[in-house]
Amino acid sequence: MRIKMLVGLAGNEYSLAPGDERDFPDGEAIRLVEAGYAVPAVAEKTEQAVVQPVPERRTKKGKADVVSSEGDNSSNG
Repeated sequence: MRIKMLVGLAGNEYSLAPGDERDFPDGEAIRLVEAGYAVPAVAEKTEQAVVQPVPERRTKKGKADVVSSEGDNSSNG
């Protein structure tokens, strides 16, 4: 059974790092998976679609810079 390691594991015949895949006898593979050291490896690599994120559009919020038509009467004496 082919498994993918979640942790490092070394033995007389191998030295595996997390992410490495290797064939083990079924009993040993099941024991490693049940112990949480590995997961069953996917038999075939499948293509997965990747959704591209939509670019964020930032707009200026709030009121526009507009001068009041009424004025503030600061020019009147």
